[in-house]
Amino acid sequence: MWLLLLLPALLAAVLSCLRLVRAAATADSLTGAARPHPAEPVGVGLHETAYLAGGPTRVVDLALVLMAARGRLHLAHTGFTSVADPHGRTRLERAVIEEIGPDGQCPTGRLRDGLARHPAVLEIGGRLVQAGLATPAVVRDSTALAVRQVRQALVLSVLLLGGALALSAPGTGDAGSAVAWFSLPLILTSGTLLMARVDVHPYTRWATPAGQDVLDAVHIPRPALGARSTDDAVLTAVAVVGPAALPDARLRAALRY
Repeated sequence: MWLLLLLPALLAAVLSCLRLVRAAATADSLTGAARPHPAEPVGVGLHETAYLAGGPTRVVDLALVLMAARGRLHLAHTGFTSVADPHGRTRLERAVIEEIGPDGQCPTGRLRDGLARHPAVLEIGGRLVQAGLATPAVVRDSTALAVRQVRQALVLSVLLLGGALALSAPGTGDAGSAVAWFSLPLILTSGTLLMARVDVHPYTRWATPAGQDVLDAVHIPRPALGARSTDDAVLTAVAVVGPAALPDARLRAALRY
């Protein structure tokens, strides 16, 4: 009886592992199997660093912090962002003001989600992809999906093994046979996940291995006591770490939404 449970476990394990192998091969072909020489951080500014570290959302967080520090936005701890100066100096600032809308105020969460899809933000990622520093979205999404499917196959195998043990007649040796056979999908999926940590995990990040070299080369100075949001040390920390690096507790609370 337990053989009927073994078949779906084997099928799910084999198919999910094959998908992950294919996703890894596609990632290698699109990003370059051979790792280039470590990239120099020349020409990569704060917004590019933010994209490599946290994607479009991190770029938006950095833009909001910059505009709030310059007095162009007001970020309330209640979860709303208001326009203080409607004249954007850069394309990204104008995109922020445009996304907020004619009312001059909108929920910060909605603003972040909308800006993350704005061409002004996506173009930053496009330039980094062309330079080989950022992982293409199709590679990152397909690889992450393949890894999730292998994990789901592993969980399914464990659950079906539990069902097989429950159906095994005591004293017949069926339980031992079930464990022995179910070890095949369990070893296959768990072994594939272990290998994926080394060979596949880099392709689930925003930065390629070359882009990770750029991030590793970024020096994050320790913000001085009483540092303001306009200080280079604070802005660099926000780009690499995120809003959690802000010394201003009220500003951190405003960006939690």
